[in-house]
Amino acid sequence: MHNTPTPSEITPPELYARRREFLKTSIELGIGLGLASAVLPAPTFAAPAKLGDGAKKSAFSTAEALTPLQHVTGYSNFYEFGTQKEDPAQYAHRLKTRPWTLTIEGLVKKPVTLDIETILKLAPIEERIYRLRCVEGWSMVIPWLGFPLDVLLKQAEPLGSAKYVEFLTAVQPEAMPGVRSRVLDWPYVEGLRLDEARHPLTLLVVGLYGDILPNGNGAPLRIAVPWKYGFKSAKSITTLRFVENEPRSSWMKAAPREYGFYSNVNPDVPHPRWSQARERRIGEFMKRDTVMFNGYGEQVAGLYSGMDLKKHF
Repeated sequence: MHNTPTPSEITPPELYARRREFLKTSIELGIGLGLASAVLPAPTFAAPAKLGDGAKKSAFSTAEALTPLQHVTGYSNFYEFGTQKEDPAQYAHRLKTRPWTLTIEGLVKKPVTLDIETILKLAPIEERIYRLRCVEGWSMVIPWLGFPLDVLLKQAEPLGSAKYVEFLTAVQPEAMPGVRSRVLDWPYVEGLRLDEARHPLTLLVVGLYGDILPNGNGAPLRIAVPWKYGFKSAKSITTLRFVENEPRSSWMKAAPREYGFYSNVNPDVPHPRWSQARERRIGEFMKRDTVMFNGYGEQVAGLYSGMDLKKHF
């Protein structure tokens, strides 16, 4: 269990503000050349100058108090940069996010590679305030910017034989000191059942707190699956692969007894080394009860009707 970070462990707001200016300049200068292997219709949506400008407030959002920005950007899991919560904030500025492309492949009619500028124009950007619950027992409330992942998945037209989506993430050894370790196999791999990936709650994230996504939080593209533990929401995605069989994720390979494929937030299924019944919201002293599906049961419980969630953990 990790304690709430002290102020000295958090990225100073003024440093973060300067980093946002740098990133904003980068997006304006980024290479906009599409590398599509399939002919796509021209997007009808023009990305705003700043991602948060005019963002629709999603009805899926929670009304809970937001976790302060300095905690969101200064305390996170991103093992490519190191195993300590402060490592992403310290090292992620080295991550090269432009140019950036994402490939959609596997069991699809139209394999395609899209650059980040094209992806940002696929759909209007929404603000969704989601709870984030980590398997270690801490939680946050974050105002993400993005649009439903299914908008992106449709670009490649998955085949009927596709049952799962596998996510592969960036490996930049010169920028990511963690990938030189053996703590996990690289690249980081995660996966979702296709109906989970296409669920309206599953968000393709391109920003937070009204601006583009900071490097340490998974720039330039990550997902947010709010009813699952945080490690399921893959960061810095480079490839989406439609497959027929259940993908074997990085954590399943590393510790199969501790990490299952579904990894739904479930207070009744303890981690082998600690309980999941309680959680600590970052920035708060007292713990609170963990809620099944992280409070999103009304929307997602039907996905698992008839399943034994202790067996399929």
